[in-house]
Amino acid sequence: MGPLGGLNAFKRQNRDRSRGMITQSVADILGRHVKLAVEGIDRMYLNIYVPQLQSERGVVRFFREHRGQPLPSAALMSPISRTFVAKLESFVAQHEIPLVQFRKGQRKDTVMAEQLRKFHRPEGVVFIGKAQEKTPVFRTEKRRNPQTGSTYPWIVRSSAMVNHFYCYCKDREFGPFFLKFCSYFPYNAKLCLNGHEYAKCQLGKEGVGFKALDNGFVSCEDHERLQSICDQMGPEQIDALLRRWLAVLPHPFTPQDREAGYRYDVSILQAEFSLTQILDRPLSGRMLFEEIIRENLDLGRPDMVQLIFDRRVTRRTPGRFRTRVLTDGVIPSLHIDYKNTRIKQYFKQVPEVREVGARTETTINNTRDFSIGKRLCNLPALRQVGFQANRRVLEVERLSQDCAVGEEAMLKLNRPTEVKGQRAAALRITDLRVLALWHLLVWFRLLPCGFANRDLRAQLAVLTGQEPHHITQGKMTYDLRRLRLHGMIERIPKTHRYQVTDFGFRAALFFTRTHARLYRPGLAEVLPNAPPGDSQLQRHLAKIDAEIHRRVREVKLAA
Repeated sequence: MGPLGGLNAFKRQNRDRSRGMITQSVADILGRHVKLAVEGIDRMYLNIYVPQLQSERGVVRFFREHRGQPLPSAALMSPISRTFVAKLESFVAQHEIPLVQFRKGQRKDTVMAEQLRKFHRPEGVVFIGKAQEKTPVFRTEKRRNPQTGSTYPWIVRSSAMVNHFYCYCKDREFGPFFLKFCSYFPYNAKLCLNGHEYAKCQLGKEGVGFKALDNGFVSCEDHERLQSICDQMGPEQIDALLRRWLAVLPHPFTPQDREAGYRYDVSILQAEFSLTQILDRPLSGRMLFEEIIRENLDLGRPDMVQLIFDRRVTRRTPGRFRTRVLTDGVIPSLHIDYKNTRIKQYFKQVPEVREVGARTETTINNTRDFSIGKRLCNLPALRQVGFQANRRVLEVERLSQDCAVGEEAMLKLNRPTEVKGQRAAALRITDLRVLALWHLLVWFRLLPCGFANRDLRAQLAVLTGQEPHHITQGKMTYDLRRLRLHGMIERIPKTHRYQVTDFGFRAALFFTRTHARLYRPGLAEVLPNAPPGDSQLQRHLAKIDAEIHRRVREVKLAA
C-alpha cells in the first residue's frame, strides 16, 4: 500500500477513534472473534461414465465383440434407450414418485426444496425430473469404400438434444443429492452431492447436537468430531453412495454387460473446498470484509496468485488474472481466478440469529490445472490443494492487513501524539537523535531494574558526540516524555525509573537494524558520489531506470 493508502488508513483510525470504535486487523478478528471454524468439502459434481464407451473404437468393440453384432450402428442403440426409458417410467409409476417436467429457466434446486418439504421418509427417491439438454452422443454416418464403391456405417462422435432424467433422492448417509442420467448411448450420468449434508447426517446418527447454517454449521456440541467427520468423507464413501443407488434405480446396462466389465466409474468435474468461520457478531463480519476487500484488491495479480496456489505463473499460463468484488444486494464477495479455478470469499448470514459466517471457498473445475488426475481416487490430493489455497489466501490477507496496520504505526510515530491531554513531539525516523534513543532502548531492555534520567543522558551524549553537561535535565525529560507517550517506555511504579515496553523494544530493534543494514549501505551505492562498482543493487537500479526511460519513450511516440 502506498503513501496515499497509509494516509487514508490513518484517517480511518482517527475517525473510528472519534466514534468510540477500535480498529481491528484481519488477524485480530480471526484470532479473537471466531467461535467455530469448519474445513470440509462442500458441493461436488461428478461424472459417471463407462470408461470403455467413451471412444468410437470402444463403442464398436461393445456391439461387435460383446453383443455379437457384425455391423455396429446407431440403430442398435435405440432399443437400449427405449428399454431404459420404459424402466424409468415403470419405476415412477410403481413407487408413485412425482415426475416433473422442468421448464426452461426453472431453478431445479427450488423444485427440489419444494418436493423435499413434502417428503417425510428418512430415505428414498423424492421425485424425478425430466429436461432436454445438449450432450455428446455417438451417431452413425455412411462412408464409401474408395475401392469397391460400396457404403458402410461408421460410428462418429457428435452432439444432440436428448432427454435427461434427474433422480432427486434422499440418502441416510448423505442427505439430499441427485443423479442425472442421459437417456441416450453411452448413458453417461452426473452425480451431485454435498459434504456438509453428509456431516449433518453423521452427527444426527451419533446424537451430536448442532445448529445448521444454510449449507454449513452455526454451532456444534463437539467441534472436533464435526471436523473429523468432514475429514473422513472421501472416495470410498462417495463410491459406496453411487453403488447403493445404482442398485435401486433402473439401469441402462444389463447384468451381462456389467459382468463383462461395462461398469460405471467416477471422475471429478467440479469440487468445492470450503473453510467456514462463524463470528461472534455481525459487526465483526462487516469489519472483516471491509478490511479484506479494502486491502486485497491486488490478490488476482499473477505474483499473488502463484503465492496462493503455489504454482508458477508465466505469460503462457491461460486465464485472466483479476480480482473481482461482486455485490448481491448489500453483501459483497471477493473473487480470485486461476485457470479454471476460483477462490470466493463471502458472507453466510442467518437472519433469525446474530451469528454470521465468513466463508472462503476454492472451486476447482479442472483437476488438470494442478497436474492431478480426474478420477475419484485423486480426491485426497485435490482436497489438499483446495484447503491449502484457502489457508494461503487468508494468510496473505493477514499479512497485507498487518502491513496496513504497520504503516499506521509508522505514521503514528512520525506524528505528534496526545494522550490524556498530554502532548508529545514525533519520533521521526530521519532524526539522528531519535536513532540514538532507539539504540539505547535496545541496550536498556537488558537492564533488570530499568534506567533513570541520568543513565539515558550519559549514554546519549556518547552516541551523539556531545559532552554530558551539554544535555540538560530538561532535554532528557522532553525525550523521556515523548518515548513514554508514544508507548516506547513505561514508568516503573513508585520510582523514577523506566523500562522498555515490548512494542518499544521491537520498534527500536527494527529501526536500528533497518538503518544499519539498509539505509547506510544502500545510500552509499546510490548517491552521486558513490564509488564505482557492480553491486547487485546498482544493477537493479539500472534496470529500473532503463524500464522507466523505455516507457517514457513509448508514451511520447504514442502522443
